Amino acid sequence: MSAVLSAPASACPACVAAPAAEALAARGQEAGLVLSLPTAHCAACIVDVERTLAEVPGVHSARVNLTLRRVSVAADPSVRPAELIERLAGIGYPAHELDPGLLSTTETDRISRELLMRLGVAGFAMMNIMLLSVAVWSGAEDATRDLFHWISAMIALPTLAFAGQPFFTSAWSSIRAGRLGMDVPISLGLILASSISLYETMMHGHHAYFDAAVSLCFFLLAGRYLDYRSRAAARSAAEELAALEVPRAIRVTPGGEETVPVAALAAGDLILVRPGGRMPADGVIVEGMSEIDRSLLTGETVPVAGAPGTAVSAGEVNLTGPLTVRVTAAGRDSSLHRMADLVAAAESARTRYTSLADRVARLYSPVVHLLALASFAGWMWASGGDLRLAVNIAAAVLIITCPCALALAVPAVVTSASGRLFRMGLLVKDGTALERLAEVDTVVFDKTGTLTAGMPEPVGLDDMPRADLGLVLALASASAHPLAAALARALRDRGLRPAAVEAIREVPGHGIEARAGGRTLRLGRAEWVGAAPADRLATHFAVEGRPALTFLFADRLRPGAAELVAALRRDGRRVILMSGDGAAAVAALAGALGIAEWKAGMLPGDKAREVQALTGAGHRVLMVGDGLNDTAALRAAHVSISPGSALDAARVASDIVLLGTDLGPVADALRIAGQARTRIKENFALSLGYNLLAVPIAILGLATPLIAALAMSSSSIIVSLNALRLR
Repeated sequence: MSAVLSAPASACPACVAAPAAEALAARGQEAGLVLSLPTAHCAACIVDVERTLAEVPGVHSARVNLTLRRVSVAADPSVRPAELIERLAGIGYPAHELDPGLLSTTETDRISRELLMRLGVAGFAMMNIMLLSVAVWSGAEDATRDLFHWISAMIALPTLAFAGQPFFTSAWSSIRAGRLGMDVPISLGLILASSISLYETMMHGHHAYFDAAVSLCFFLLAGRYLDYRSRAAARSAAEELAALEVPRAIRVTPGGEETVPVAALAAGDLILVRPGGRMPADGVIVEGMSEIDRSLLTGETVPVAGAPGTAVSAGEVNLTGPLTVRVTAAGRDSSLHRMADLVAAAESARTRYTSLADRVARLYSPVVHLLALASFAGWMWASGGDLRLAVNIAAAVLIITCPCALALAVPAVVTSASGRLFRMGLLVKDGTALERLAEVDTVVFDKTGTLTAGMPEPVGLDDMPRADLGLVLALASASAHPLAAALARALRDRGLRPAAVEAIREVPGHGIEARAGGRTLRLGRAEWVGAAPADRLATHFAVEGRPALTFLFADRLRPGAAELVAALRRDGRRVILMSGDGAAAVAALAGALGIAEWKAGMLPGDKAREVQALTGAGHRVLMVGDGLNDTAALRAAHVSISPGSALDAARVASDIVLLGTDLGPVADALRIAGQARTRIKENFALSLGYNLLAVPIAILGLATPLIAALAMSSSSIIVSLNALRLR
């Protein structure tokens, strides 16, 4: 766990934004292991991790997926995950084992490739049909014109059947469900335009509209692809949480120790948890002394003492000594699974948010169909039953009112704004995130790892006796405790070398002990060392027969934290700090940043309930957090942001990922989100204005399907250009 706290909290675009082209290499193999890599951040990380794991005896292959921040390992059954985790920690990459059985395969890559392939086919066909149409427009007549029309038909009809499938499938589903979605008029427009064109070709007509139909399909697929890519980064946080469970446990039986799947554990079983291991189930310690790191679940910075009678939860880390634990709840009854259930419930609540485009579409589709039907009926009556004329005009109405500009209105803006934010260091994962971000009036922050760097650093070292610091370094270097690791790192940075000590040993639950010059040295808890307890985060050092030294620690602010809080308050937004840390530490940080509202000692469920209560009171909450204990609150919030250095589950649960360490871009995101909402409304106004102008022309019979398609394409281009103003 010390490696987790000492690893650099950095991220780069490749970590989170790289296209998910890599497949999980070990998936489907009999001896596949999957490890989470929260701090992997560039191509060099791939080389380091894969090379290190390949050197482990029994490992056949290792493949890093930067998109998911995981490494998949194919290895002999004798290779233990703990050994791989230890190797990675040794080169500065903390890792957590994930359960491959609980990571469902996603179809994100397949769907994205299919949409892009259909878009490419439509674009290629559109260009070729346009070339043929130029010949017709240039004066080709009779047999030559018919030949070009038939060639166009042979290109267009298979293209529409293939490329238009997403619209046809969606429209059919809408009709079966008894509703009219945006894809219904799109599908009708494509079918009518191609059917009329085929009829005109068969009847040796002068005009065919295959180019209009394929162009329409191309523009609509472009909008659909942009929309999909803006959403494709989001995955299920509940699945990621469940996969963080330890997949195996060491069960203690009368016949000895046996390694069993966690699913095989039952209440009353005895399990052995070695130092550095995570608790596979909820339980009570029955034997052993150690320190328990609960930061993943509660956000508490300081490990707590573990002794017989202490309750422990799945996901907590045993730091210093072996523990025998009696299981009270395992598998789906564990606290980690209950947290996953909280996240799943919050996710389902989030999906009830209706985007502005969806709300407009509810009114748009019925109106379009009524206009087309009225046009058909009116011209059938006015022309004395001329079916060909009535169908042509109805098709022109459907095409000219086709929601292509409407379909592009949101994706074009989201893509443009997302690109601008990405260059600022923010990755927008969800298509509606910018709309929701623009509505925020309350911002809730986690403390450790969000407003602070999440790595306690010793303060006042220059005032300590230099002669003792070498001894302190020798003891601190031998401990896995996060405070000891931070102290050792700071002393080495000052050029110090560890002094010679002997008989060094770790006393679980207390600290490190050694001898030097015939005296006993101790580094650890105040009561064990013989020091006065500190009211701040601290560790203590004593040489036998001498007064103890106290080393205080502080967690430094993230860059941009103070400026962000000040900007939020200046804009009139409510700011709240929620943390699992103690009241003293939370109050000190709140005072330093000028945050009037704060809550300390909060469990994951408490944070989620507070966010839900704020939402229920009518507030639009932005949650900013990085820990496993923030995951449910991130999903419960109206919109959420997490740093790229956050735990996988937190990054997955959030709508926006902060790629760098500076919090300043969060204020930019709120400002740009407001601009994006304005552009979306402008695009809807442009689409509405276009329809008010074009629809009467089509209804009066002054626009052929070809002219209608050209007008529709023009409106799409105008909408896209307006969206590009965000850049």
